[in-house]
Amino acid sequence: MNDQRKKLLLIFVSAVGLAILPFIAQSFGNAWVRIIDTALLYVLLALGLNIVVGYAGLLDLGYVAFYAVGAYMLALLASPHLFETFPAIAAMFPGGVHVPWWAVLPVGAALAALFGVLLGAPTLKLRGDYLAIVTLGFGEIIRVFLGNLEQPVNITNGPRGLDRIDSMSVFGINLGKPHQVFGIDVASVTNYYFFFLALVILGVVICYRLERSRIGRAWMAIREDEIAAKAMGINTRNLKLLAFGMGATFGGVSGVLFATFQGFVSPESFSLQESVMIVAMVVLGGIGHIPGVVLGALLLAALPEVLRYVAGPLQAMTGGRLDASILRQLLIALAMIGIMLSRPRGLWPAPEHGKSALPAADNNNAK
Repeated sequence: MNDQRKKLLLIFVSAVGLAILPFIAQSFGNAWVRIIDTALLYVLLALGLNIVVGYAGLLDLGYVAFYAVGAYMLALLASPHLFETFPAIAAMFPGGVHVPWWAVLPVGAALAALFGVLLGAPTLKLRGDYLAIVTLGFGEIIRVFLGNLEQPVNITNGPRGLDRIDSMSVFGINLGKPHQVFGIDVASVTNYYFFFLALVILGVVICYRLERSRIGRAWMAIREDEIAAKAMGINTRNLKLLAFGMGATFGGVSGVLFATFQGFVSPESFSLQESVMIVAMVVLGGIGHIPGVVLGALLLAALPEVLRYVAGPLQAMTGGRLDASILRQLLIALAMIGIMLSRPRGLWPAPEHGKSALPAADNNNAK
């Protein structure tokens, strides 16, 4: 069997496995399918952050701000909040404001990209720790801003958040409701799974094409040595802004999907811990390597939920002296430390540059 047939067979087996995965998980309870759905959202977030951190080498600790921008954009345009709060809007839209998700998605992505450029513009001369501190502050400013934007005009409903967000409909099929297909019960979380999976595959293809494009190679040149890249004629300013904007676009799209999936958003969903977790997904999986980033996102997104079933029995063994949530965080931290000690370059790191050329060089020396 040649390499082409092996690749086609692998794609076919993977497609069949991904198609039946939610139904297998659904047999154990819809909670497991919800965990997988959440993991797919984190994969999209990690792919976006990998553009900024992995390709361009710009450490961004405020990435969750773009996630929040997309989520609140949909929440405001697809929930009764504006209709109930502002009489003028109620008069304009007697049936309520119910903008469909497909109309909000490009707007949320564009707004997140704009915020990404606005973040990148004043940080063009910063690198490393200084850039991390500035982006961290930006993420916290957005979260605090959303939590306090209820006075004097109630726009975001403050820390109470926005609820009753419309569910997603695709070709007239409401993904928020269960359906039957060929006599098989398909839960709402399973409906979302297939849609999220399609978007993740599209995101992987986009990142793959970006990585091998002129822009991707220019990003990597900036990551390796910005001064040398500038000396070679690369416009480092525009490419940095493009990296921030492109990465933020993924965050905005993920935020829109998160809002319609959860049906509720609040500032607590976009804390600093979320940003740190997304960065950890990229670093843990293999920075700059798409398969590694996907693996790291799936692992770290599912691990906290799976460890709920471990922390409970451990808490019972100690007579309830240890809090289950704290114990779960401890187990996650220990797992991450163990992985990074054993695999310092990540679970699935990118192949080393020039590695394939070494045997040829050795052969030439031998001659």
